[in-house]
Amino acid sequence: MITATAVLALDLVGTFAFAISGATLGVRKQLDLFGVLVLAFAAATAGGIARDALLGAVPPAALVDWRYLAVSIFAGLITFYGYRGVEQLNHPVQLFDAVGLGLFAVTGAEKALAFGLGPSGAVLLGMLSGIGGGIARDLLVAEIPNVLQREFYAVAALLGAVCVVAGDALGLPATPVAIFGASTCFVLRYLAIRRNWQLPVAGSRHDR
Repeated sequence: MITATAVLALDLVGTFAFAISGATLGVRKQLDLFGVLVLAFAAATAGGIARDALLGAVPPAALVDWRYLAVSIFAGLITFYGYRGVEQLNHPVQLFDAVGLGLFAVTGAEKALAFGLGPSGAVLLGMLSGIGGGIARDLLVAEIPNVLQREFYAVAALLGAVCVVAGDALGLPATPVAIFGASTCFVLRYLAIRRNWQLPVAGSRHDR
């Protein structure tokens, strides 16, 4: 099982990545500084808060550990005042979102296993941890969440969580497995963005 220190480190890196994605979207929507910071914090912590609440690890770590708030605010300020630099990246919202997705998927699965959940529960909670921040971010700016319409979003998080659970079942070293799971999730999500890989989309009756 991965150590608590490693889980915290991955959590904070994921928090930073999701905060960047939330703040970038907030700047695009022309929110003021406070609005950008709120969106950054929501995107960065919603998945982790949902994970901890479902596991009974209350109050959630993001609400009691000052480092989560500090990292979110730091990322939000960097994005707000350095937006032109961030925007020069190719698809910055999706890029940082993919990083956060992978990291939260594996830490969610790891924490679920540590709290005694079975394989299926750990996989589902890992997926929820990964997609929760993106859902909160998109809903706050009145957009349809990526998980409902975009290329391999929840599927990528699911795959990352499966890697962690499978590695645990096989008795493999936890930290390399977590890195592999997060990388697998990121690569699938990034390739889906670049190559427009999508699941089948429901057609309306007007298309028939």
